Amino acid sequence: MALLRRYSLYTAMAICLIYMLYSLSFPYEVADGPSPYAKPTKKPRPQREQAYKSFDWAKVPVKNKVESPIPLPTTEPTELPRIQFDFSEKKEDATAKNIRETRREEVRKQFLKCWRNYRSYAWMHDEIRPISGEITDHFGGWAATLIDALDTLWVMGFEEEFNSAIEDVEMIDFGYTDLGMVNVFETNIRHLGGLLAAYELSKDERLLAKAKEVGEMLYRAFDTPNHLPITRWHFRDAGEEKPQVADEQVLLAEIGSMTMEFTRLTQLTGDPKYYDAVTRITRLMEEQQEKTKLPGMWPYVVNARKADFTQDNSFTLNSMADSTYEYLPKMYALLGGQDYIYQKMYERSMKTAVEHALYRPSTPEDLDLLASGFVRVEGSTVFVDAVLQHLSCYTGGMFALGSKLFDNAEHYKIARQLTDTCVWAYKASTSGIMPEVSHLLKCPNTTECRWDEKEWHNAVAVMADQNEEKDPLHNIANLRLPSGFVAIDDRRYILRPEAIESVFIMYRITGEQAWQAAAWDMWTAIQRSTDTDIGNSALADISADSPPRDDSMESFWMAETLKYFFLIFSEPDVISLDDFVFNTEAHPFRIPKPPAKFGW
Repeated sequence: MALLRRYSLYTAMAICLIYMLYSLSFPYEVADGPSPYAKPTKKPRPQREQAYKSFDWAKVPVKNKVESPIPLPTTEPTELPRIQFDFSEKKEDATAKNIRETRREEVRKQFLKCWRNYRSYAWMHDEIRPISGEITDHFGGWAATLIDALDTLWVMGFEEEFNSAIEDVEMIDFGYTDLGMVNVFETNIRHLGGLLAAYELSKDERLLAKAKEVGEMLYRAFDTPNHLPITRWHFRDAGEEKPQVADEQVLLAEIGSMTMEFTRLTQLTGDPKYYDAVTRITRLMEEQQEKTKLPGMWPYVVNARKADFTQDNSFTLNSMADSTYEYLPKMYALLGGQDYIYQKMYERSMKTAVEHALYRPSTPEDLDLLASGFVRVEGSTVFVDAVLQHLSCYTGGMFALGSKLFDNAEHYKIARQLTDTCVWAYKASTSGIMPEVSHLLKCPNTTECRWDEKEWHNAVAVMADQNEEKDPLHNIANLRLPSGFVAIDDRRYILRPEAIESVFIMYRITGEQAWQAAAWDMWTAIQRSTDTDIGNSALADISADSPPRDDSMESFWMAETLKYFFLIFSEPDVISLDDFVFNTEAHPFRIPKPPAKFGW
């Protein structure tokens, strides 16, 4: 027990520290003055003084040229299996339609409020603070919210606002930033992904031209001797043509999650260098997939300088690794089933994940749930830490898509169990919102489990490092723990989309209205606690009766969370999963279709 306690506490602290560093790569401050509902005073946007000239990335020479880039597959796309439920078989009655459309309009109305206040108080800046009305520019100062929300404007039918915004998008200078270091992953998924998706929907060539500018910039992060990217990139060093080498410690999610955006840029422009850049990473991962300490999965910290993805002993589907796994089935779809390597890598990695990374939480209702934990390999022993992250809620949607693309009934069941866990975690919380990071009581296995109140009390004591003889109920009350939770490591809610993302996908795949009901419960809880005069604020502690607020509204609130809430209450043909695949920032890319065959 002492060994278990030390291991659990060490793992919990390490995971919490690493996770917070990961999620707060660009930290925000907590407001300590204005009322959450205070009207901001409009200030003129300060003129930026540029400390150096802007780089024209298309003219910055590439030192480590690729002589023979890997081309896109040349075979015709295949007809992919149907993803969405056939809603034509299930007629919607007038009452249900009225409820759905009313809820959809509530989401649309909230988005428009956020958008108009961003436009009024933070236009051309990265984000607006929803309490004070102040601005932040921690994503390069390249109008992250503007670009991230462009396709949401289009999807929600705000075409006038969309067309007006494009004129300002053209003015963004991706050759200059005040930041010394740029997060390549975040710029890729938000800026490049946002521009590509907005072009997909509108076909406005100005957006594709701007996407090319971002692509040229990001491609310079791959200008290293082994062609692996620098994920936390010294922007000016590259612009000034200084030698670059990849880092020795890189998060798997940041190096493995550029495949969709770079592939789509090649598909749309015909320039092979982008697809080549990310396919080199894919092939390296495939080559080393069986050589890791947990064969089938890759550790969440890898060595890009040595091109070695095998040495670390920690594995997860959660933060720091997440979107690398998410992109495997999505890349299969984006390439129209033309490259089997993505199916192979997905199926192999999920086989290992199901065996080692998933666990069953124990709940008072004895629900049939699953969650994704953190795995540590020590010799021949595999330890699974029963963490639950809000970010990991994407896994339900991933397994659901994989189950349809690759005809896997087991993954369909797992998708439901994973998504049910996140819905349950929302309902269990005092505020109706699940926390960023928590720990659950883990069942001995994933098939059978019976609730044991005493076992829960003991597990809480172990995680709290308190004597088990003390009053467990007093301990649980002080920690504000719902039944089944043994710790809440990070009590924030930062407006994350992953839970509603999987609920949306499960609805579109099953056609079951219960998922819409779950979504509405989530929406009302979030809106009740986060709504401000300006937009929606992050929360500091969801376990409080009235959660205190943080003065932050990340761009993904309008890019992802509000989009998924809108789509689950929209008609099923609005961004159909049979026609589009979403990147990890909820930007839809069109799935290529095989040429039509005409009979005589």
